[in-house]
Amino acid sequence: MKRELTLMAVHAHPDDEVLGTGGIFARYAEEGIRTVLVTCTNGEQGDGPGGVKPGDPGHDEAAVSALRLEELNDSVTHLGIAHVELLGYRDSGMVGWEGNQARDAFANVPFEEAVGRLAALMEHYRPQVVVTYDENGNYGHPDHIQANRIALAAAEATGIPDKLYYTAVPRERIAELFAYLRSIGAGDEVEELPDDFGTPEELITTVVDVAPYVERKRKALRAHASQGENIFLLRMPEEIQHRALGYEAFVRHFDRVGGAEREDDLFDGLRDA
Repeated sequence: MKRELTLMAVHAHPDDEVLGTGGIFARYAEEGIRTVLVTCTNGEQGDGPGGVKPGDPGHDEAAVSALRLEELNDSVTHLGIAHVELLGYRDSGMVGWEGNQARDAFANVPFEEAVGRLAALMEHYRPQVVVTYDENGNYGHPDHIQANRIALAAAEATGIPDKLYYTAVPRERIAELFAYLRSIGAGDEVEELPDDFGTPEELITTVVDVAPYVERKRKALRAHASQGENIFLLRMPEEIQHRALGYEAFVRHFDRVGGAEREDDLFDGLRDA
């Protein structure tokens, strides 16, 4: 009897599920693949109502958490995510923020405890494919790095996932997109990219076409309205949004089924297994 095909993505905060994995969630759910989102923190270090920043007067972590989880519930309905698992850890904040020091921040919790909880979810859902961030959390966020660490450790401890991927931003594609933005006079809101931003094209193993699901991704992004100031893409021309959101790229960290060297499907090698 075939195992039910299952995708699990391990993310750090409410809203992280959209940009790098919203399209695969929507696509695979439509194909009948079971989709599971694990969100590790409640997003307490996000913006509060009116854009109030952490540490500013009026920033209420409990209220921010409650709002962001409501927004997450809205987002997942647009993406067709079947199962949402909340680990409920406290958001650590960006590098250097005061929240980094909290003992109950996700980056500081006992590692084996967090691994055990995620491993239990892997045992329950039996995902063939797991997606998370790379070793640097894609851009150095402490919670993203911790999500990577526990995902790898839980996958190793259980031996369940057949394939594990890191989300990636293709360096050459994003540079071309930003150059185009500047050429049409729409680049004022974006900073210059460092030369080493993103993942070199030669390291990317998998690019999934999610163009038919761009509108769902846009709706999911808009669902996270409290963090709208940080989602600059929604302020870009619609053409740019479609260019940026129409594909999702990944680096395959391990593969136990022998998929193709270059893939357009995370479940390559698994559909007939």
